[in-house]
Amino acid sequence: MRTEDEVPYGRPGDMTTTGTPDPTAGSALDVRPLTTKIGAEIGGVEVSRPLGPEVVDGIRAALLRWRVVFFRDQGMDHAAHVRFARRFGELTFAHPYDEHPPDGRPEIYTVDPRRVEAYLDRDEAQRSRDRLSYTNTWHTDVTPAVNPPAGSILRAETVPAYGGDTTFTNLVAAYEGLSPPVRRLVDGLHAEHRYQALYAGHGGASTFGDRIDKNPLVAHHPVVRVHPETGERALFVNPLFTSHILELNPTESRRILDLLFEEIARPAYTVRFRWAPGSIAFWDNRATAHLGPQDLDDVDVERVLYRVTLVGDVPVGVDGRPSELVEGVPFRSAAMFGPSPA
Repeated sequence: MRTEDEVPYGRPGDMTTTGTPDPTAGSALDVRPLTTKIGAEIGGVEVSRPLGPEVVDGIRAALLRWRVVFFRDQGMDHAAHVRFARRFGELTFAHPYDEHPPDGRPEIYTVDPRRVEAYLDRDEAQRSRDRLSYTNTWHTDVTPAVNPPAGSILRAETVPAYGGDTTFTNLVAAYEGLSPPVRRLVDGLHAEHRYQALYAGHGGASTFGDRIDKNPLVAHHPVVRVHPETGERALFVNPLFTSHILELNPTESRRILDLLFEEIARPAYTVRFRWAPGSIAFWDNRATAHLGPQDLDDVDVERVLYRVTLVGDVPVGVDGRPSELVEGVPFRSAAMFGPSPA
């Protein structure tokens, strides 16, 4: 009998299911939708334990249907986090510019405001902490890479008693909410995605900004991405990383992007998640964007979460044209850095 770690995971970024099974079929999963457009909580499973194929398939199916799924009260450490994520694909390195993985685990990215102190000198960190604590803009993870992550799995360790919520939006619903003429227009457009140097411009005080300057990451993606598993069309732009539309002049580009950014932020397409210790969010990075906390910049609270991401494929537009790498390298697999500790 195979152990969990011996179950084949498929190709990098592969989250494909056979057919379209009911998310609860053949398992004890309890899938509870949170809105009509996006988000479901899954109960009846402890994801830190070995999972049978039918449970993994059920989670995959729920993820494709609801774009982001949530688990509560999960006792999970770094090893279990990595083991669970590997059931859905190969894992990336924590972040294109991160050099501080916890416990020597290159797959894990730490979400913690105190991380700025690793990149800036003490005075600069104090001045910049509020501005740099969270990514306070709608974004899809690492879209400046030619192969953005297929999915992200974020778990909460320490969170405030209230506040610090994360909001997710359905980019398929946002596309479908556009009028037919606008959909036809954006179907044929492509945009540049560039890593925004949030830590740059500090006159050498920011090693993070220096890394971006020395190794920029830029890709050209379709404005509308065809989901590789469902065939659905999704808007694939976000305010944090998308700089301009290639086929339009600067004025046209800004106005069209503003229209699309407003569309993806419509409350009708969103779900807001209240974190608690042991909570997990697993989102399809090919069909969602998310927004970090909007209410913690002026309060001193501790909030520590950990994220892993799945290696993704190269997006393809409605015209069948794949994304193009302009600068940098594809988002790397964590396996390049050797095995994680047991």
